[in-house]
Amino acid sequence: MLKLCGFGASNYHNKVKLALLEKGVAFEEELVWVGETDPLGSPLGKVPYLKTEHGNLCESTVMVEYIEQAYPAHPLMPQDPFAAAKVRELMTFLDLHLELLARNLYPEAFFGGKVNDATKEKIGAQLEKNVAAFATLVQFKPFIAGAELTLADCTAAVHLPVITAATKTIYGRDFLADLPVKTYMKMWSERPSMQRVHADRKTSNELFMARMTSKP
Repeated sequence: MLKLCGFGASNYHNKVKLALLEKGVAFEEELVWVGETDPLGSPLGKVPYLKTEHGNLCESTVMVEYIEQAYPAHPLMPQDPFAAAKVRELMTFLDLHLELLARNLYPEAFFGGKVNDATKEKIGAQLEKNVAAFATLVQFKPFIAGAELTLADCTAAVHLPVITAATKTIYGRDFLADLPVKTYMKMWSERPSMQRVHADRKTSNELFMARMTSKP
């Protein structure tokens, strides 16, 4: 059985978890914090990583692509090569050009730290530009790549709410407000997969914050 190693406060952990749940793949979770990872599973010490019968995999997009190919039932990728490439395009855009950029704001937005004003100004300008570009790629019909739920949705569902929360906290406005993200996330909230992720994330967030505050 697959074993997903990480913790439920991580949006990348939940990206993989949503894919597993939506595909109906049996798996177990192993609680692993950053700094306590198995170097054979995660050479860079990041979470999540995936233990399979063939060995370990790191990087969330690699994991969901593996899951899709190894467990073809309930497909989350189109058969058409171009349509599949558009799904991968959205996944890459969400990970690299939206979430990774917004991550610079998280210390102040969520963890009681401070981000300097120059960084805020630089990140804000780039994030506005990237959100505008994202708006030209995304469909919301009702899913972000079209009529069918795909791996891109498993990515969007965990990243978009965090970006909304971070920009509202730091800049006083939601950088995603011009996109139908609220309607999209309401649709997700009605899916059993997301209901489980939300419940598990709440518990994990409590453990994560307790761990953060207990550190010297």
